[in-house]
Amino acid sequence: QVQLVESGGGLVQAGGSLRLSCAASGIIFSINAMGWYRQPPGKQRELVATITSGGSTNYADSVKGRCTISRDNAKNTVYLQMDSLSPEDTAVYYCNLVGRVSWNSGWKDYWGQGTQVTVSS
Repeated sequence: QVQLVESGGGLVQAGGSLRLSCAASGIIFSINAMGWYRQPPGKQRELVATITSGGSTNYADSVKGRCTISRDNAKNTVYLQMDSLSPEDTAVYYCNLVGRVSWNSGWKDYWGQGTQVTVSS
């Protein structure tokens, strides 16, 4: 069983910053990638950023230049530094992990419970 625990969400004024953290625990044999997705009110979940075990990153166009994803492989933890936040960034942010629990098991998606980020104007 893999657990993802997010922290760092909250209320911030427009132009402010937040840093989200997500720690993975449980039986994890191998991690391919970790990342962040978000679901704005009334909308579908969307990609924010991902980072592979090798350090390759991918960002949604809407956050490029404002967000930085990083990862501590030793701690199985991923971070999302968000700067210059705007009300459009208001959403529930979900941590994602693509991994497998044994050498002969398939890759699976695991999700955190989500953390609310609210940006006031």
